[in-house]
Amino acid sequence: MSLRRFVCCLLLSGLALPALAADCPELLQGELPRLRAKETIDLCQFAGKPLVVVNTASFCGFTPQFKGLEALYQRYKDQGLEVLGVPSDDFRQEADDSEKTASVCYVNYGVTFQMSEAQAVTGADAIPLFKGLAEQSKAPRWNFYKYVVDRQGKVLASFSSLTKPDDPALVAAVEKAIASKP
Repeated sequence: MSLRRFVCCLLLSGLALPALAADCPELLQGELPRLRAKETIDLCQFAGKPLVVVNTASFCGFTPQFKGLEALYQRYKDQGLEVLGVPSDDFRQEADDSEKTASVCYVNYGVTFQMSEAQAVTGADAIPLFKGLAEQSKAPRWNFYKYVVDRQGKVLASFSSLTKPDDPALVAAVEKAIASKP
């Protein structure tokens, strides 16, 4: 390869990097540690996809909603839906170690959607993802607060802990997110 061609390729690849970052909405920029794994979850992988983000807790009265969230994910994953569970101890109902959290999610409820390690989701310590969700909607008031995000990284709707994953309003918001343009 000639020096000229090498320099050209280098310049072009440098121009492509900012373009890729620009394709990732601000809400989805960043990474989270994956639950009980060495890998991280690159939030930009959700860019252009409909997404449900939910803050979870292993020892909450709403924990059985994992079953409904998994059913929602299975129902719509072939249409591009992603679900991201973010455990949090902000409301003092999450296990102290991630092994217990993983057991609740994966063993007790058969979760196959992506789960992160426990994170702060409220207040000044909230991770950037939840700060962004709160700016576009409102901060979670309890565990299992659900956000439906369209393909452009905009919150279409948010739902309280009382709203079950099969609630018609939540399902309608998910279908709207699926129908949204990337």
